[in-house]
Amino acid sequence: MNSLSPMFRPVQRVLHWVMAACIIAMFFIGVGMVATIAPGYLGLIATHQSLGIIILLLVIVRLMVRWRYGAPALPVDLPVPMKLAASLSHYLLYGLMIAMPLLGWAMLSAAGYPAVIFGNLHLPSIAPRSLALHTALWNAHHYLAFAFFALVLLHLAAALFHALVRRDGVFQAMAPWFGRRK
Repeated sequence: MNSLSPMFRPVQRVLHWVMAACIIAMFFIGVGMVATIAPGYLGLIATHQSLGIIILLLVIVRLMVRWRYGAPALPVDLPVPMKLAASLSHYLLYGLMIAMPLLGWAMLSAAGYPAVIFGNLHLPSIAPRSLALHTALWNAHHYLAFAFFALVLLHLAAALFHALVRRDGVFQAMAPWFGRRK
C-alpha cells in the first residue's frame, strides 16, 4: 500500500527514529556483552533483554501503522534495481527486527534461563530446554547480528545517497524534522 502523501506520517517518523536509536544501542550493548566479564556484564544483559522486547513490540506497532498509512511512493525516475533494493532491504530490516528478539528469547529459553525484562517481569519460555538448540540459536543470533549491522549500514548509506547525491526527497520523507518533501 502506497500513500499519496510525499511524507511519512509523524507517528511513522517517531517510530522510525526511536527504533533506530534502540537498534544502535543494541549493537553497542551486544558488543559490550561479548567483550567483557566485568561486573557490569549483568546490567548489559538486563538492558539488552528489555530493549530487545521493546524493539519487538515497537516493530509490531510500526508494521500496523505502515499497513494503515502506507509509505510515500519512491521517485518515478529511481532506477528499477534501486527500487528493488529498497524493497528487499526493508523486508530484511523488518524481518531482522522481529527475528533477533525472538532468537534471543528462544536462546534463553533453550538454555533454561528466564527471559527477564524491566528488572522483574519474567517472560514465558518459548523453546524447549536443549543445549544443542541453545547453541544453534546463539549462533543464529550472533551471526545475524553482523548481517543486521551490515544492513543498517547499507540503509544509512542509501539514506545519505538520497539526501546528498540524488536530492530526490526520499530522505526528507523520513527526516526527523517536519518539512515538505521536494
